[in-house]
Amino acid sequence: MRPLASAALIAALAALAACQSKPSAPVSQPSGKSAALRNMEMVAKAAHKCWFASRDPAFREYSFANELNSFTGRPRFLLVPKGNFGGRPLLVVQAEGSAGQVSAFGPMLDTAAAPRISADIERWRRGNDSCA
Repeated sequence: MRPLASAALIAALAALAACQSKPSAPVSQPSGKSAALRNMEMVAKAAHKCWFASRDPAFREYSFANELNSFTGRPRFLLVPKGNFGGRPLLVVQAEGSAGQVSAFGPMLDTAAAPRISADIERWRRGNDSCA
């Protein structure tokens, strides 16, 4: 009778353990966004707002091509000739690395607009999304 009593006791304990409630506090999940993506989202939103949504005449001849969902670890956006999204990029703004360092390159940085473009990108990279 002893083995049968032990089996019953084990079954009862197992049933009690199954009824225990689990902790209700949610487990914190990381956002999954890299520093590069977070930085580029901020810069890209400001660039779109200030250069395109505002209809800035200096950017009238260009289109904004957003490539933030890059799987290369370098989220970026491009300025291309207006309406030619497959065209050669005239400006590339991208971020990379664990610190999300933002950089820009392309032929537009050899034009009279270069100081303004560089100043805008630097201001946005630092968290100021103004169009000044």
